[in-house]
Amino acid sequence: MDRYDRDAAVRYAATWALRRNPLYLNFDALGGDCTNFASQCLYAGTGEMNFTPVYGWYYQNGYKRTASWTGVQYLYRFLVQNTGPGPRARIVTAAEMAPGDLVQLGRATGVFYHSPIVVSVSGGQIFIAAHSEDCWMRNLSDYTYDQARFLKIFMGERP
Repeated sequence: MDRYDRDAAVRYAATWALRRNPLYLNFDALGGDCTNFASQCLYAGTGEMNFTPVYGWYYQNGYKRTASWTGVQYLYRFLVQNTGPGPRARIVTAAEMAPGDLVQLGRATGVFYHSPIVVSVSGGQIFIAAHSEDCWMRNLSDYTYDQARFLKIFMGERP
């Protein structure tokens, strides 16, 4: 796929935000399922994984996957550094967010702990879907966090 299909990512989020896709291991009891869910949404919009050992982004099963598929910081690192197959990201402002983009929430210490996907932007408000604390169309302003990074998702060359 040569472009990111934001609509497909959001449709996937709508289908699975409040339940679990049986094709993927549920990581709730293993530290949280939010980045696993975000990766599933990204995959629905890209149709492409990156099978680079260690530093790629892929899921074959719960034991054959990269850390970037399920780890907040690892996903961030993959997205902003990726030059191969799969999704990429650049950091933008909240005003530049669109459905299909990701937000990562962090503490004042610099540790980021949550990766919701943007499903709607309306009236300057960002609405998200997420796992771990399952939600659909939750206003980002309902969360308490110290910092956020806004990731504009794209495929191929930087827009």
